Amino acid sequence: MLYLASQSPRRRQLLEQIGVDFRTVDVDVPEQRAIAESPREYVSRVAREKALAGLAALSDASAVVLGADTEVVLDNEVFGKPVDAADATAMLRRLSGRVHEVISIVWLISHAGEWSDTSVSRVRMPELDAATIKAYIATGEAFGKAGAYAIQGHGAKLIEHLDGSHSGVMGLPIFETARLLRAHSLMTT
Repeated sequence: MLYLASQSPRRRQLLEQIGVDFRTVDVDVPEQRAIAESPREYVSRVAREKALAGLAALSDASAVVLGADTEVVLDNEVFGKPVDAADATAMLRRLSGRVHEVISIVWLISHAGEWSDTSVSRVRMPELDAATIKAYIATGEAFGKAGAYAIQGHGAKLIEHLDGSHSGVMGLPIFETARLLRAHSLMTT
C-alpha cells in the first residue's frame, strides 16, 4: 500500500489526478536548513525525513511511503512559508522582476529500499508593484506556500514565465513521481 507522508491538499489532489490509490500518514518533520547545507540538499533531506517518519509511524510491513518537499530558492536563499503578511510582502518584493528556482524532491521509501527523483523549475516574475503584492496577499493564498505564492491559484497572475514543472511548483512533480511509482510497480500507466 502506498502512503503519502503529507496532509497537503495540493499533493493529495495531484496524486488523485493521476489515478494513484493511496492513504495519507500525518508526520511532523522540522523544516530548518542546516548551516552549509545547499538548498537542494535541504529539500532532499526534508522530503526523505518525511517519508522515513511516515514509514516509522506505520505498522504495515509492506508499506511504501512517498515524501516530498518543495522550496523556492533565490540567490542560494531558501524562501519557506511566510510567517505573516509582512514576511510575504518581503518575499514577493525580492522575487519581483527576477528568475528564481523551485526545487521539488520526492522520496519513495519502504523496508526494501529508498529511491528519489528531483524536479528543478525556473520561474520568472514580472516587476510587481506594491498594490499588486498587497492585493495578492489579501487573497490569503500566500500563506502556507513556499515563496508566498500559489501557482495553481491567483498566484498564476504573478508568473511571467515557467521553465519546468507546473506540478513541481505546486508541490509534487507529477512526471518524476509517476516515474518512481511505475519503477516500483505502484502505478501501471
